[in-house]
Amino acid sequence: MFDIQKTIPEYLTEKGNIIRLIFFTAAFALIFINIYSPFGVKFWFSITQWELLAYSSLVTLTGVLVVVVSRVIMYYVSKHSDILYWQYFLWVFAEVVSMALFYALYEKLVIKEKSFFLDLVKISAQNTALVLLIPYSTMWLFFSWREKKIQLELLSHGQQIADSSKNMVPFHDEKGILRISIKMENLLFLEASDNYVNIHYLNKEKISRFMLRNSLKRLEEELRNTELIRCHRSYMVNFEKIKIIRKEKDGLVLEFDLPLATNIPVSKTYVENVMATFTRFSNT
Repeated sequence: MFDIQKTIPEYLTEKGNIIRLIFFTAAFALIFINIYSPFGVKFWFSITQWELLAYSSLVTLTGVLVVVVSRVIMYYVSKHSDILYWQYFLWVFAEVVSMALFYALYEKLVIKEKSFFLDLVKISAQNTALVLLIPYSTMWLFFSWREKKIQLELLSHGQQIADSSKNMVPFHDEKGILRISIKMENLLFLEASDNYVNIHYLNKEKISRFMLRNSLKRLEEELRNTELIRCHRSYMVNFEKIKIIRKEKDGLVLEFDLPLATNIPVSKTYVENVMATFTRFSNT
């Protein structure tokens, strides 16, 4: 079981996975509606089966636009704040209701269905829940399985930080290929950027950046025994390089003792983790 107050997995809001979810949902909706006719599509007009297929497909894909708009909004929201489990489930409920209203209005205004509108909404909501929740659940399981598979493959490629004598931190891409190794003392912070992570580090007294195709969530797990800690949905920092923790009206901000270095925000989800790390460093 999961805690509804915790943040949802990052793979649910990755751009590539959102696109996969939309296409799979659209395909499932087309097959489901044309086979089972949950909205009474077979009785809309006196047309051939192929004409009905084309017409119902157009209406179905129009309804799926609700999912497209919703998931695009979710993607951009996730870039600025964490989405908790209960918020995600509420979001999905809103998608079901919105699509149900679309189909109910279509039946009432276009098909001229004489049934009471609230009855149409109720029936549409039941059918829409199947059209959305089945592919949503299937893709969630697939994304979770794929994430675990990738992590196991990375571990098999020696993803653990083993060379403590040289204090080098190896960074592999999502396929487990080693792309760069950096001394821990030179690492500053990691920054998520869509399907990539920007690694910011010191190189000849200048701040350099390396773009790695991977997710911050995977790197967080791989680096959990190091000084690199998660402080925000989009950031991990090398806590040894932090010189100031400043309180502002929007929350905590971490500062480096370096010119031109980016100040790193701390989101509410990770405040406890940051303060615990601060206490640990203060006692050493």
